Amino acid sequence: MTAIRTKANSIIQQHILWSIGAGLVPVPLLDIAAVSGIQLDMLKQLSSLYGVSYSESEGKVWLSALSGSILARVAANAVKLIPGIGSIIGGLSMSALSGASTYALGQVAVAHFEGHGDLTNLDLGAAKRAYDQEFEKGKHVASRMAKDPKETRDAFEKLEKFKELRDKGVISDDDFEAMKRKLLDEM
Repeated sequence: MTAIRTKANSIIQQHILWSIGAGLVPVPLLDIAAVSGIQLDMLKQLSSLYGVSYSESEGKVWLSALSGSILARVAANAVKLIPGIGSIIGGLSMSALSGASTYALGQVAVAHFEGHGDLTNLDLGAAKRAYDQEFEKGKHVASRMAKDPKETRDAFEKLEKFKELRDKGVISDDDFEAMKRKLLDEM
């Protein structure tokens, strides 16, 4: 495995963990927004790694084009509206779907970038087929990674606090990245 592929896999793994944590957010629709932000960040980092020009609008096109599972996410999200047990069941469902979707999106992006593609020349039909296959694999990957939902949720909450500090200018981007890596290493 090349050094770039190893780094790409690390980026994907990190973002799967964050997506699993975001999927556990008990507030309907807030979790979808958080996961989408995490996935856009992953696309940005992978683009940078492979020397591909990135724009948020192109990232959003990729995300919406490939994530047909958004309807399943909304259904899992709706379950959260049921008092009590609904938030637990919905959160676990959303968590698993979020991790699987992030895995699939990352795998499709890496394969496309390694084939010298960029964000503007995606063969949507082939990419959707690859996404669907990777999504199935991603379900297993996400379930293995989500062995302890409380640990994942705690890590996600810490990341959110670090992000707030970065956004307020209290810590730098480099400090944020270092704290994020340390948090992931602890998991």
